[in-house]
Amino acid sequence: MKDETRAHLYDVLRAAQAVMRFVAGTTYASYAADEQLRSAVERKCEIMGEALA
Repeated sequence: MKDETRAHLYDVLRAAQAVMRFVAGTTYASYAADEQLRSAVERKCEIMGEALA
């Protein structure tokens, strides 16, 4: 595997792990009501998308 590919996959892994930490123990209702949390999750999804593009 190329180093660049490995780095991108690592970025995806780290972003996904962060999302799991962010939402652990959170209900959908509290997630939906928390703009800061939603923004953080959205940003990590952007990072994953960019890494996979």
